[in-house]
Amino acid sequence: MKALSLWLMLVGSLRLASVWFGFFNIWALRVAVFSQSPMTEVHGRTFGVWTLLTCTLCFLCAFNLDNKPLYLATFLSFVYALGHFLTEYLVYRTMAITNLSTVTFFAVAFRGRTKLGEAVKDFKILHKT
Repeated sequence: MKALSLWLMLVGSLRLASVWFGFFNIWALRVAVFSQSPMTEVHGRTFGVWTLLTCTLCFLCAFNLDNKPLYLATFLSFVYALGHFLTEYLVYRTMAITNLSTVTFFAVAFRGRTKLGEAVKDFKILHKT
């Protein structure tokens, strides 16, 4: 469990950089994530707020792994992020494949796993009732 907590804190810390870019440097956010689309300051701030929420979930979950609803909410935030980025790449074409691969790594590697089924098994093992 310590490894999962450390990983969640690492991801939360990395997300803080995205929050900064969303609020104060949308050019860097555009280059790093949405390189195929123009971005306004409103887009950057909206992305920053969403990322701040997911960052908060990571830190809360890292310190409360035994909280089932919080664990599930954190896990689902990774699933939603993956869905968002895949849609942006496949449907709206606002991302380059290199940018997608970077953000997808964190979206699918919940607890260092790459398969949704393994993360669900971890959840069941962690929260036996």
